[in-house]
Amino acid sequence: MWFCFNDGFVSAVQDRNNANRLVVRARRLQDIENIFPDKNIIVGGSTDYNYRVFVDKTEFAEMVMDRISNINYDNFKNSTHDPDLHNLYGNFWSLHYRYQLKENTD
Repeated sequence: MWFCFNDGFVSAVQDRNNANRLVVRARRLQDIENIFPDKNIIVGGSTDYNYRVFVDKTEFAEMVMDRISNINYDNFKNSTHDPDLHNLYGNFWSLHYRYQLKENTD
């Protein structure tokens, strides 16, 4: 599952070796450091996401809930101050807007 936070983009998937744990992956080190500043970050591994941490599902859910509870903006893209992350989300917004338009023309 993809998570778009205003300070980082991560992907969370099931840990193959532990049903209670997630592997949270990022393409940029800064993204995963922003979200998990106290976790041991694994770098490399010849995978499509260069950075990863292992996180208990409950811990991850609590972090997401905390972030939801602290939303204080009315425009997500404008709350993203990192220019590269802002551009990523702008591109994603454009893609899923076209996805919406396609549904309305079928």
